[in-house]
Amino acid sequence: MAKNYSNLDLINHCDAFPYEKTQPEEYAAQMKDVFLVEWSDSSDASDKSAVYHIGYMLRAVVDALVGIPKPTLAAMGLASDVDLAAAISSSRSVPLHQLLRRQTTEPARTAALGRLSQYWREGDAFAVLRGWRDEPWPVYGRSGELLFSMERAAVGFLGAVRYGVHMTAYVQNAATGDMQIWVPRRAANKSTYPSMLDNTVAGGLMTGEDPFECVVREADEEASLPGAVVRANAKPVGIITYIYITDERAGGESGYIYPEVEWIYDLPLPAATVPQPKDGEVESFMLCSVAEVREQLAQGLYKPNCAVVLIDFMVRHGLLTRENEPDYDAIVSRLHRVLPFPGPHHAESNTA
Repeated sequence: MAKNYSNLDLINHCDAFPYEKTQPEEYAAQMKDVFLVEWSDSSDASDKSAVYHIGYMLRAVVDALVGIPKPTLAAMGLASDVDLAAAISSSRSVPLHQLLRRQTTEPARTAALGRLSQYWREGDAFAVLRGWRDEPWPVYGRSGELLFSMERAAVGFLGAVRYGVHMTAYVQNAATGDMQIWVPRRAANKSTYPSMLDNTVAGGLMTGEDPFECVVREADEEASLPGAVVRANAKPVGIITYIYITDERAGGESGYIYPEVEWIYDLPLPAATVPQPKDGEVESFMLCSVAEVREQLAQGLYKPNCAVVLIDFMVRHGLLTRENEPDYDAIVSRLHRVLPFPGPHHAESNTA
């Protein structure tokens, strides 16, 4: 018999990384094979107040990094005189700022980390790099500055915050108030979460890309929705945040830690506007009633973060309330997890 997932089950699946304060034992167990990635605002190595964390690195990645020959590190533009093994052993942190100390500009740091990623890609060191996209994704410092960019498939090596956009398109009957939601099915040949259900439009945010411009682009590429329609009708409704742990459906190895921020948009559409697949990412679109979407969620048919976006949609539209959802308060809290690493999401959260 198929499992019936509650809304809180779906939240737990997406926001899967243990909370340090409320789940100390689970958090300690998780961190046994996880190391924090360090950055510093200062070139003075003795200034400990300038050091902060920007991500999570798995032991397998640490071991691969420590194992790179020093001449190879130097050729990449990384400092070869850093005793990584000793530093990591003493602090359980990876001093990335020390490795990159000779690269004093964002483009130079981006280039050095690009060479590192390519080195691992060419050696087939990590299966996740087989999904290389040639998409630069940003990593930010605590003053909001862009520290460097990394290939999308490689950002998980640092466990840094990843950014994306999600938009839910819907049709609402003006007379009855009944709502239907446009639901795409992912292509069966996608490398990640094949054949699962999605939000109407979703995509990753590349370096320098504005969230709204990203959603306009993705709406055209994935759903053939004209830019004029999206610009006139899409409504920004805030962000959701969570920390996901990848499983086998995510492509490559399981267990990567993904702190993620999603800018969320709603798109009311007239009944005559029908999304259509365009770039091969989507197999088909279905116009589903709220009851059908609830059943799809309960069956676990959605990509994990898309399920959470739809739960947020139902909360905001009054379809999920304290009266009909016993876990309502926990769900609402978990939709907006405080992430431990810097980035523009902090300013967005403060103005929400």
